[in-house]
Amino acid sequence: MTTAPPAEQADTTGQGDKPIHVLWINAGLSCDGDSVSLTAATQPSIEEIALSVLPGLPKVEVHWPLIDFECGPVQGADTFIEWFFKGERGEIDPFVLVIEGSIPNEAIKPEGYWCGFGDDPQTGQPITTSEWIDRLAPKALAVVAIGTCAAYGGIHAMEGNPTGAMGVPDYLGWDWKSRAGIPLVCVPGCPIQPDNFAETLVYLLHQAAGQAPMIPLDEQLRPSWLFGATVHEGCDRAGYYEQGQFAAVYDSPQCLVKLGCWGPVVKCNVPKRGWMNGIGGCPNVGGICIACTMPGFPDKFMPFMDEPPGATLSVAASGTYGHLIRRLRAVTLHTVDAEPKWRGPREKLTTGYRPPW
Repeated sequence: MTTAPPAEQADTTGQGDKPIHVLWINAGLSCDGDSVSLTAATQPSIEEIALSVLPGLPKVEVHWPLIDFECGPVQGADTFIEWFFKGERGEIDPFVLVIEGSIPNEAIKPEGYWCGFGDDPQTGQPITTSEWIDRLAPKALAVVAIGTCAAYGGIHAMEGNPTGAMGVPDYLGWDWKSRAGIPLVCVPGCPIQPDNFAETLVYLLHQAAGQAPMIPLDEQLRPSWLFGATVHEGCDRAGYYEQGQFAAVYDSPQCLVKLGCWGPVVKCNVPKRGWMNGIGGCPNVGGICIACTMPGFPDKFMPFMDEPPGATLSVAASGTYGHLIRRLRAVTLHTVDAEPKWRGPREKLTTGYRPPW
């Protein structure tokens, strides 16, 4: 990734004193789980973002169905969908486009549509989600795919699905960049870990204000500081793997690899960060990692409850190595789990102290 200096980036946004709008489309193939999850964000919270109370954060106006309570689709104090037409017309420049849900292939059927968002005032017909992306992505400051469905297709893009569903990078192209030169940003999770997305959105807003360099992404377009380590590296149970101690039942505190956990190869920070307010996270509470942040999810990781490929060999090797390590550590433990021999009420000092006189 090339990194432009903050001042240069500030020039590309054209922000000035204008607010940055967040246009949120949750009309892809989705369960809205990412929207629901984000309401639990604490570092920062969605309220802190929407109210622009974070230091250095530019003024933000969030157009998101879950919190834009004054608006309705075609009623209320304002017509919610009108903000998206304003984005298309360039009346709310700059804006960040957030997409939730996978993108169906609207070209594979003779009639109808898979999913849409609002109606076209000219025809009265629904505007498909993919058409909204075509209209808005070229004018957006940045495009963010929230959740695994939007990032990589997720559940709806499983083999055998009838919709031809895909993630935003598959739809727009993995090398796509916004008019400000920002690549697509994918924040996967099924659903999203709430603070991961809130933190990513804040980074992009600071970047738009010229206060941050180009957002660092890995090859799968994930923020590299959030997805740079595996589940195993941050897992509370990793020490048991090293010692060759593997759980056979779910209420065991030991490593869950033999029960189907993919943690050693999955890029995700949930065990270290927790799920909500620092608490929880799949392996931390006894659940296996099913790799929901990975591009191949779910097809490449099924069936979920079986040992992952290679686990038999790695478990056997770890078991042999771990048995030896536990024996050696037991010897060391016997030595160090006791007080030093010189402590006690003796008539003569036995600490080894040598008086200087």
